[in-house]
Amino acid sequence: MREMEFKMERPGLLEVGQSITVTEGILPTSYYYTIDPSLAMSANYEFRKRLKSREGVVKSIEERPEGYYVIATFSEEA
Repeated sequence: MREMEFKMERPGLLEVGQSITVTEGILPTSYYYTIDPSLAMSANYEFRKRLKSREGVVKSIEERPEGYYVIATFSEEA
């Protein structure tokens, strides 16, 4: 299992255990991922850390001083 963290701006958009689909965005030197439909966004990942799976499950949602963070799991090795 691979875990990824996504930043969510508002609470209540996702629930623990919910199935999600992500869209891959491409930058000149990295990739980033968005939980559809634009609910949360990941950090940038190097090419060698590219996500192979596009479907996952919300593992947890954490509230931090910077905002809300979604931890999602995907069926692949990190």
